Amino acid sequence: MNESFDVTDLVAAAVDGDEAAWKDLVARFTPLVASVAHGFRLHGTDVDDVAQTVWLRLLEHLGELREPRALPMWIITTSRNECLRQVRATQRTRPYDPLADTHAGDEPLSAAPAGDPDEHLIRVARHQALLAGLAVLPDHQRELLLLLIEDPQPSYAEISRRLNIRIGSIGPTRARALERLRACPHISGMA
Repeated sequence: MNESFDVTDLVAAAVDGDEAAWKDLVARFTPLVASVAHGFRLHGTDVDDVAQTVWLRLLEHLGELREPRALPMWIITTSRNECLRQVRATQRTRPYDPLADTHAGDEPLSAAPAGDPDEHLIRVARHQALLAGLAVLPDHQRELLLLLIEDPQPSYAEISRRLNIRIGSIGPTRARALERLRACPHISGMA
């Protein structure tokens, strides 16, 4: 896929039936869907079910999107709705043992994380905003930022080799990517 394609171009190409554009959209936004699902404490096949339903809904409604740049928020909202549906379905089918609540050390599956619940929600929202922002960056900028946050961080020579760019262009490309990320509505809305 041409790395100069932004989300608007990808949506338009996918609407026109471009399979590579559809695959790129799914690849870019799958981490966002998974992040939302993990925020609801879903794992394994539940996350897969949510993701499959989100992609099906997107396929059904892709041509109806009025503002393709709002796709990350559409995906977050649809993922949340599907997670809620999945949680409700799981609660309806989960066996309940009243004696299990009295055993020491048993923690209900729906227990809130330790610490301040608002802090957890803020952290999850920031993570989702970052994933949404990364998803709308051009491929080369997203790949560079992801390499720069690897632990341990690869050397500039290694980054240059992996991305096939000059070492001297890593800093300016990083600066442009961060500037674009800060301007992204998902990130700026968190400030």
